[in-house]
Amino acid sequence: MTKGIEVKVLIGLICLVAVIAADQLSKYWVLNVFLADQAGVRFGEYFNVVRAWNTGVSFSMLNNYGKGGAIALSVLAIGIVAMLLYWLKSEKNKLIQAALGLIMGGALGNVIDRVFYGAVFDFLDFHIADSHWPAFNVADSCICIGATIIVLQAVVAQFKNKEK
Repeated sequence: MTKGIEVKVLIGLICLVAVIAADQLSKYWVLNVFLADQAGVRFGEYFNVVRAWNTGVSFSMLNNYGKGGAIALSVLAIGIVAMLLYWLKSEKNKLIQAALGLIMGGALGNVIDRVFYGAVFDFLDFHIADSHWPAFNVADSCICIGATIIVLQAVVAQFKNKEK
C-alpha cells in the first residue's frame, strides 16, 4: 500500500470512527441520562428530544419485519460500507473521503444499534404544530451530510466540465 492510499483511507477512517463515537455516546447519554425515565422533553415550539425505536430504515420504512428485518438491514448496510471502503481507497478528493467516512460511520452506528437492541434509537424530533419530521439521530445526520457533500461535489464537477 502506498503512502497516498494510506492517507486517503486514514481521512475516511478518522471520520468513520468519530461518527460512530459521537453517535453511540449521544444515544447512550440521551437514553440513559437525559431522558432517563421520561418519554421525551419538549424544547419550544419546533423541537423535542424523544425516545423512538426504529426497526426499519429511513423514515421508518420496512418497520414491520422484526428481527429478520434488522438482520437483513444490517447485512445490507455492511455490504454498502464495504463498497464505500473500496471507493475510499481510490478517491483523491479529501472532501469526498471525509463524506464517505461520514456515511460509513453513520451506517455502522445504526448497525450497532440493530445488533444490540434490534432497532435504531432515534431521539431528535423536529416539528411544526402536529406535523413531525421522523425522529432521527447523529448517525442519520452524518449519512445525510455525507451524501449531500457527494451530490454537491458531483454538481460542481459538472459545472466545471461544462465551462471547459
